[in-house]
Amino acid sequence: MNYDAWEKYYLEILSDFKFDRIMDEQASQLLSEKLRGMNTISPGDLEKIIMGKHAFIFGGGDLLFQGIETFMEFTRRGAEEIVTISADGVTTHLIKNNILPDIIVTDLDGKIEDQVTANEKGSVVVVHAHGDNASNIKKWVSRFNGKLVGTTQARPLANIFNFGGFTDGDRCVFLAEHFGAKKITLVGFDYSRVGKTSNKKSTETKLKKLMWAKKLIETICKETGIELEYL
Repeated sequence: MNYDAWEKYYLEILSDFKFDRIMDEQASQLLSEKLRGMNTISPGDLEKIIMGKHAFIFGGGDLLFQGIETFMEFTRRGAEEIVTISADGVTTHLIKNNILPDIIVTDLDGKIEDQVTANEKGSVVVVHAHGDNASNIKKWVSRFNGKLVGTTQARPLANIFNFGGFTDGDRCVFLAEHFGAKKITLVGFDYSRVGKTSNKKSTETKLKKLMWAKKLIETICKETGIELEYL
């Protein structure tokens, strides 16, 4: 999804959560500056990683661990090309299960040290800027040594992109669809409650974000017709 199509959802989100658009834009500018001179890759490079593959996207719901077992069985069959995409802090649990995600979509929450390690081992990290994570952008971005992409939920900049999406989980879906995944399987997604693997901020706000994630995922799949399933 390009920004022109995404903006109507973004404006609804700003209104619903009373977010400050200027803070989002300032965080985007900060991330843009931090990424200069770093090992960034282009949208075309992301397309090469995702295009035509079955995307497995890992979220932080309580069904994650059961889903990982099913995923491992699927990979042992080797039936098709896959790409693995991790939503933020879920990366820690994938690493513990010897799964190195191809792509990590993060707003620098969770155990960020594990995301840094995965990046060094080959995971592409898609770092997201928003009004609440400027301090983590300052602290962590320079510590990543591997391949990086910068994103925003606001208007994109020259080196900061917007492929659509709001929470880490639904941004993974928007990313996979944007770059031509042939099918998407969501592992460990539960919109009804805050998962045990989640970094628990305000439960009420988190649940509201999960409802938005559900709405956005359903919308993008309906609009594009991409095949979606849950584990």
